[in-house]
Amino acid sequence: MNKTFQKFKREVIDRSLEDIKVELDEEFDRNFERKAFFDKKWPERKYDDTKGSLLVRSGALRRSISSLRSGAELTYSSDKPYAQIHNEGGEIKVTKKMKKYFWAKYRETTGKYGYKDKTETITTKRGKVKEKKVLKQTKENESLSAEAEFYRSMALKKEGSSIVIPERRFIGKHKETDKIIR
Repeated sequence: MNKTFQKFKREVIDRSLEDIKVELDEEFDRNFERKAFFDKKWPERKYDDTKGSLLVRSGALRRSISSLRSGAELTYSSDKPYAQIHNEGGEIKVTKKMKKYFWAKYRETTGKYGYKDKTETITTKRGKVKEKKVLKQTKENESLSAEAEFYRSMALKKEGSSIVIPERRFIGKHKETDKIIR
């Protein structure tokens, strides 16, 4: 009788843990659809590039989340190196390599502009007179110039300065997870 009861107890616990795992998997996945951690919205980006939400854009982070049940414990993880900083927030130190990347992206985006055939004369801060191409007034150019300005400002950051990544939690403890577990 005791052995049968122990087996029954183990099966009930296993099924319960599996049900909890499935429900938590679904809820954590829904956080990406909600663009929030249950009821707490993710902060907006300072630079909106109109390509979609930062954590939802490619879906790579969302797909990378895996859960593992070991005994009476559930563990969630991701193989993406940026998962933790987005989930918890933090600071990134600007490196020479990052600056090089942002300058490359700046040059890439500025090369896509549509220009008019005429030029205008400008005077630089140092007093030099230069001829400058005039941009066409199109929505695509407006979007590109905002994107280029973002890359330029990132490239001009001092090496060793910090970029603050706000917390955009998608996995963790919450009153909703507590409800699921109970």
